[in-house]
Amino acid sequence: MSEKSRKRLTIGGLIFAIVCLILLSLKNQVYYPEMQARDAVKSAKAKENFTYFEGSKKPLVIFYPGALVEPESYGVWAKKVSENGYPVAIAHFPLDYALLSVNRADQIDKKGGYVIGGHSLGGVCAARYAAERKHQKNLKGVFLMASYADEKGDLSKIGIPVLQITASRDGVIRKERLKENNRFLPGNAVKEVIQGGNHSGFGAYTTQKGDNKAKISTQQQQEKVAEIMIKWLDSLDKK
Repeated sequence: MSEKSRKRLTIGGLIFAIVCLILLSLKNQVYYPEMQARDAVKSAKAKENFTYFEGSKKPLVIFYPGALVEPESYGVWAKKVSENGYPVAIAHFPLDYALLSVNRADQIDKKGGYVIGGHSLGGVCAARYAAERKHQKNLKGVFLMASYADEKGDLSKIGIPVLQITASRDGVIRKERLKENNRFLPGNAVKEVIQGGNHSGFGAYTTQKGDNKAKISTQQQQEKVAEIMIKWLDSLDKK
């Protein structure tokens, strides 16, 4: 074997080792669903790359989870929304990281109309998806949970209803970035604040690093999320 070939093998081996270490590190940081969330998804159906809760109404609710949060973690509020008639499709991503497949929503039927949104980084990615003109056919609204739109996901001029839900005890989201990125939302965006809630409470999973302790229970925050979502979806249905 030539010296050049040996160098290539060594470099290739180092790159492989680094990638493995990165993947292992990410896996160790994943946030896993609590029992109440695991129980909720028992009524859901598994579709390719989605956990799907059936519903009889329109629009379809497509949801992008936060970074490193397993999809099942959002089962509690998703089940409640579906029980009020709206189907919910929670997207699955490689390494639980929405940035690796922003166009995941392309893989589900949206012909009957849909809204799209997400939690934290998932919300940023959902806004980017919605901001592309080719995705706006049948798009009825965008929702953000402990999240915001950025320049690549500018929603300020697309003429579609936007809902933003935040929590008063959120210790993860950068408040200055949240305020700064208001310019990427329409002026009539609906904004709701869950008093006493935190960042992790938008799902039911192990507490996220850096988050503040909530002053309400996870169950209470999940119920509030579902209540806000259902009210907003009902308002879209009347338009």
